[in-house]
Amino acid sequence: MLKAAEDRLNLTQIVDPATLRATLDAIASTHGGASVQARQEVLAEVKRVNAQGRETARAMLFEDGGGTACAVRISHLQDVITAALYDYASRHVYRVDSPSMSERLTVTAVGGYGRGTLAPGSDIDLLFVLPYKNTPWTEQIVEWILYILWDMGLKVGHATRNIDECIRLSRSDMTIRTAILEARFLCGERALFKELGDRFDTEVVEGSGPEFISSKLAERDERHRKAGDTRYLVEPNVKEGKGGLRDLNTLFWIAKYFYHIRNTEELVGLGVLSRREFNLFVKAEDFLWAVRCHMHFLTGKAEERLSFDIQRDIASGLGYQDHPGLSAVERFMKHYFLVAKDVGDLTRIFCAGLEDQQAKQAPGLTGVISRFANRPRKIPGTLDFLEDKGRITLADADVFKRDPVNIIRLFHLADIRGLEFHPDALKRVTRSLRMINAEVRENEEANRLFLSILTSKRQPAIILRRMNEAGLLGRFIPEFGKIVSMMQFNMYHHYTVDEHLIRTVSVLSGIDKGEEGREHPLASKIMPSIEEREALYVAVFLHDIAKGRPEDHSIAGARVARKLCPRLGLSPKQTELVAWLVEDHLTMSMVAQTRDLNDRKTITDFAEKVRTLERLKLLLVLSVCDIRAVGPGVWNGWKGQLLRTLYYETELMLSGGFSEVSRKQRTAHAREALAEALSDWKEKDRAAYVKLHYEPYLLAVPLEEQVRHAQFIREADRAKKQLATMVRTNAFHAITEITLLSPDHPRLLSIVTGACAAAGANIADAQVFTTSDGRALDTILINRELPDDEDELRRGASIGRMIEDVLAGKAYIPEVIARKTRGKRKHRPFIVKPQVTISNTLSNKFTLIEIECLDRTGLLSEVASVLSDLSLDIASAHITTFGEKVVDTFYVRDLVGQKITNENRKLNIVARLKAVLSAEEDEVRDHMPSGMIAPQGSTRREKRASS
Repeated sequence: MLKAAEDRLNLTQIVDPATLRATLDAIASTHGGASVQARQEVLAEVKRVNAQGRETARAMLFEDGGGTACAVRISHLQDVITAALYDYASRHVYRVDSPSMSERLTVTAVGGYGRGTLAPGSDIDLLFVLPYKNTPWTEQIVEWILYILWDMGLKVGHATRNIDECIRLSRSDMTIRTAILEARFLCGERALFKELGDRFDTEVVEGSGPEFISSKLAERDERHRKAGDTRYLVEPNVKEGKGGLRDLNTLFWIAKYFYHIRNTEELVGLGVLSRREFNLFVKAEDFLWAVRCHMHFLTGKAEERLSFDIQRDIASGLGYQDHPGLSAVERFMKHYFLVAKDVGDLTRIFCAGLEDQQAKQAPGLTGVISRFANRPRKIPGTLDFLEDKGRITLADADVFKRDPVNIIRLFHLADIRGLEFHPDALKRVTRSLRMINAEVRENEEANRLFLSILTSKRQPAIILRRMNEAGLLGRFIPEFGKIVSMMQFNMYHHYTVDEHLIRTVSVLSGIDKGEEGREHPLASKIMPSIEEREALYVAVFLHDIAKGRPEDHSIAGARVARKLCPRLGLSPKQTELVAWLVEDHLTMSMVAQTRDLNDRKTITDFAEKVRTLERLKLLLVLSVCDIRAVGPGVWNGWKGQLLRTLYYETELMLSGGFSEVSRKQRTAHAREALAEALSDWKEKDRAAYVKLHYEPYLLAVPLEEQVRHAQFIREADRAKKQLATMVRTNAFHAITEITLLSPDHPRLLSIVTGACAAAGANIADAQVFTTSDGRALDTILINRELPDDEDELRRGASIGRMIEDVLAGKAYIPEVIARKTRGKRKHRPFIVKPQVTISNTLSNKFTLIEIECLDRTGLLSEVASVLSDLSLDIASAHITTFGEKVVDTFYVRDLVGQKITNENRKLNIVARLKAVLSAEEDEVRDHMPSGMIAPQGSTRREKRASS
């Protein structure tokens, strides 16, 4: 049987043990076994055999795709090399013809290597077992073997212990206990290995099963917590992450320890796993090993994180192809997450069997008393389910067969009773999914129960996640099943689509229960007044349900909503409302982040789309939940502030509160208000200052900000400063604001944004105003990075100084940016097609230029520079980043204050901008000056150009 397995794996093609041993014997015969020359020859030979064997294993992996087979082949290669080195050392280097009882040694593989599997970049874990204490002979043998392995470039973990030490340390250290549990004989004295195994079973394992299981499950939970506690992170850790190889290892460790088995298949005979579940285990293990081996071969190291950088190459190596709506890499990652979910199912099923077995094995009277005290209790109102120590379980094995709706009812009861799930109940759900057919999906009671779960005032997201993990959610709602485990290949979305939807429901639930008042004050305030609460929950649950289709997922999602909502019991009016919310779920966040909210046309256009206050409220809450659930760090206070501003401005318009007073009259009123606020100034100074500002400034900037700016300008004038910056920060908005006063210049925004990039600041928004005396008053909003206000203010001041240095010609932007970005990780795996859109319909006074491309340091500065080259005056810039993609909007006019209407000019603008977005050379842009206050000819750039 062993021979058949070797033939199937083609192990002789990896390495021939007899040939290697003969070659090493020949070296010893030629050079003398212990000579320096012989050692060099031995090292060269095992290096060659190792490299050749690994390359053969790599070729076989690409040919047959077998992940477990690849890991076994590399393990076999290491076995043969280690055994050959031991044989050479003991026969040719430190030969003892009549060894004493102490001069015996066993070399064992432990850890992952002990299981007979080894990834290309993994550590080689060896345990050298002695009968008694160390002797000079054993020390020499161990040292010789280890130094050869290290000189081969292998990472070797090792320990040398006698049997008593192994047993003693196993009792106190769970890591050592696990290592010895998996110990595998490699070479040396087999009797020593057997003695260790026998003593380990009787002195360590016997009677300690519950302790070991508890420790391993706690270890697993801690590992999951560190890795993000979800198996749906889009850059998963294949080895340590939830649903990864380590989870399968943990199952096997526990099974081997508790059931005394040698391989996983024995669990079928014990009734712990069905044959189908065992096959699932084998397939999951094989797939994860294939991914891990490909990762190690590709990167040339023990890379365990399936990062964006390598996902595309791994997908190609595994043979995935593009399909309509899903790229090859997205199809590969969907398969990965489905396998991770299978691992979760197996863990649950295994733990259920384990708990039953432990209950049966409880000894004598103690077991009887325990079973009596902890026997399941009835749940009021149902005969089909019981409560077992705070967990819901089935009253008998036929509960689902009698009424398949009971599968949904199980989760509904768990919700309303606040119960956890017994692993046996979830195991039976997974094994009963075929009962969820078209009849059950259309069943009125089943849909009523599901809607009750979704809109629960308790913990709907937890219940939905349990339903999803059990495979029920995708079975009951097939449209949801299509996006289960689907990832999007970008840096913006941190989770798979199904996990994102469940997390969105979780955020909504928190707002609904008043738990998010500090983070989301407006959403929390309006939530109690929302009339269509059910429709909102359904829309939140469905908003991305059509992802992965060739068409726009918002439009396709609205169609899904119109089909699904009546089934769930929603009225025609509610159905249309849900469909509208799904179709427009991105509208509010995009308008808030990419449009000028001080431009009245922005508000009127958005109000026309929303139409009613109720829809405005619903869309605000949906937008907040959607952004929050994308992933950690995506939501910030600035996005919240933009959404609130858009909400309040639109609410004013929808409720008829928008003033009909002319713009000229409003400007005059704003000027009077500013003069009144500066009443402590001298009349002459006040009159002069009020005349400094034009209409756009007076109408767009709040009065309290105008007063702050007045003090800032006054202090700069008194100090006779041509350049001045002012910094403030707002922790709630997660924004640091830098206000700049300088002589006006067409390239000002380009230079300022370049200076910010050079200082490592991410710009969120920019507002540009000109005063009547030829100066610019610009406000740059950058994303806050530091939690402490004082630290952030120091950072802001440093950025302000960088801006002043660049404007004064003391620093040259391209060089500083190059220093900042040196060695930083680029977004190479991602492709974003550059797009430029020019619109004259979105503002009454400005032309809007929207760009979309792959983000890079200094991009905004380059774009602003080109707009200046094209004689365009930038009134405001709005910067939005979605992971690796940037969407920037510029409100511009020509130099006489008119929109850009000439078609040839628009085509030229598009062409020039696309060249910048594609990082192509642009001679005009390449010769822009680096500063503007410095005297002509004094900048470093000009000096370089003349040399």
